[in-house]
Amino acid sequence: MDADINFYFDPVCPFAWMTSKWVRQVQARREYTVDWRFISLRQINANVDYDAQFPPEYEAGHTAGLRLLRVAARARAEHGRESIARLYEAFGTYIFEAAPDPADGRAEGEVRERRGTREFVEPILAQAGLPLALADALDDDSWDSEIRQETDEALALTGKDVGTPIIHFEPPAGVAFFGPVISRLPDEQEAAELWDHVVGLARFPGFAELKPSLRERPQLPALGVASGAVGQQEDWHGGSRRQKK
Repeated sequence: MDADINFYFDPVCPFAWMTSKWVRQVQARREYTVDWRFISLRQINANVDYDAQFPPEYEAGHTAGLRLLRVAARARAEHGRESIARLYEAFGTYIFEAAPDPADGRAEGEVRERRGTREFVEPILAQAGLPLALADALDDDSWDSEIRQETDEALALTGKDVGTPIIHFEPPAGVAFFGPVISRLPDEQEAAELWDHVVGLARFPGFAELKPSLRERPQLPALGVASGAVGQQEDWHGGSRRQKK
C-alpha cells in the first residue's frame, strides 16, 4: 500500500494512542492516507528483565499487546489493510477512553492481562465490524514472525532505542521518527501546525533528538486524566517509566 504516512503502533501504548488521535486530525485536514502498521513492545523487550527494569504490571500489558497484534495481523490478512484503521480505533477506545470502574477490584496487572483475552477482544471486533472468530488469533503465535518483521522494519527506520509510535512520512524515502510523545490533544489548527513543526525538524539533516524526560500523563480517562485536564508529571528513565535501582 502506498500511503502518505506509515504509522507503527502497539495497541496497549497510551502515548501511541494519543499520537494516533492527533495524526487522524492531521489526516482529515490534509487528506493524507495512513497505513496503520505493527510494532510490538513485547518483542522489543524480549531480552529485558521485566522484574528489574519495569513496574510490575508492564509484562502483562506488553504481552496483551502482542496478543492483540496477532488479531490485527489476521484481520489485515483476511479483511484488508483498511480494516486496521477501524480496529485500532476500537482497541484504543476500549483500552483508553473509559475511566476505571471503582467497583472493579482487580489489580492493575490483572486489568492489563485481561486485554489479551477473548472476553475483552470480541466486543472490540464487533465495534470494528469484524468477525468475532478473529479472536482465535490471540493464541496463534504463527503471526509473531509477521509482527516481528514489521517491528524490525520500524526500528530500522529510527534505531533501536525507541518506543512507540514510529511514524514514517512520505515513505519510502521520507523522514521517520519516534513519536512525537504528546500528552494533550491539540485543536484542529494546532494539530496542523504541530505536524508542520515536527516534520520540518525531522527533515533537518543531522537532527537526532530533542526531549525532556518529564512527561505529563496523557489526557486519557483510563489514566485518570479527563479531557482538558493536565496530567501529573512523571519522570521517564531511558524512554520508559522504569524502576529505579
